[in-house]
Amino acid sequence: MPKEDFFDSVHSQREIDEPAAMAMIVRREAPSSGKPGDKAVITKKGEVKGWIGGGCTKGIVIKEALEAIEQQTPRLVRIQPNDQVNEQSGVKNYRMTCMSGGTVEVYIEPIMQVTKIHLFGRSHISKAICDIGRAAGYYVNIISDLADDVMFPSANKITKLSEFKAEESMARDYMIVCTQGEDDEKSVQQAIHANPRYLSFVSSKKKANSVFLYLKREGVEHKDLVRIKTPAGIDINAKTPEEVAISILAEIVKEKRSEEAKETDIPALEKAFEEEQNELYINPVCKIPVQKSTAKHVVEYEGEKVYFCCDGCKVSFEKEPAAYIN
Repeated sequence: MPKEDFFDSVHSQREIDEPAAMAMIVRREAPSSGKPGDKAVITKKGEVKGWIGGGCTKGIVIKEALEAIEQQTPRLVRIQPNDQVNEQSGVKNYRMTCMSGGTVEVYIEPIMQVTKIHLFGRSHISKAICDIGRAAGYYVNIISDLADDVMFPSANKITKLSEFKAEESMARDYMIVCTQGEDDEKSVQQAIHANPRYLSFVSSKKKANSVFLYLKREGVEHKDLVRIKTPAGIDINAKTPEEVAISILAEIVKEKRSEEAKETDIPALEKAFEEEQNELYINPVCKIPVQKSTAKHVVEYEGEKVYFCCDGCKVSFEKEPAAYIN
């Protein structure tokens, strides 16, 4: 894969906010098909965008990439004919079962998802959330008709409230309304329409009830209003704008991590297999996932097709199929 296409794939995965991993061959001993510099992006469904070799190498990289996504940790994978090697910290060893042989070392790293925060308003609390959020690596979009680059020099984007449009992708984002008297009702209503993962309103309970009553009269449904977190943030007895910002960002972190935990209740490999059960097949010999549509080594056994990552696994199976099929 050309370098430009590879980085485009990495950027695309971050933009669509879906878990993925990138893999690159860093060392090779002939005659493996993958060469140093070959690289690919592996999605959570086991799809490979790029080239990191075929046969058992591809299956092993998919398996390790899915685990890297689940655990959010990088790793170095070594695949070689001799499995009698000294264990090294941070290195996972696999035996090369392909008859072609060769050795490859692949570095795999999860692609971290970008957390997007949309801030309605140009208040002091908005400024504090923007600065601290950017320092934490979040993408921050300021939404206000009166905000500018001078007020928010660290913001990734500034959008006029009058031009704000809810998008489907915003369902994964976090929204905070901290207008403090400036377009409160319109801002809350726009945020509701975006249907974000998290929505909070920085205000007193009395002010929030007044705004919600107005929105009810405007036709906003009760079920949408009760989703709004107000007062915003975790109760840490915050007083200053910076302390309030920290309490809100802490609540976002808590919400974000709880959602991630729900998504990884089962191992990533099993989850990917369940989602793509018509495409991925677990090789019964080496237990590595194989894509049915691209598998070159297939055997029919007792009326069912059995797929293999390489010729070595196929030969082993054909010698004693009953040892691998329950």
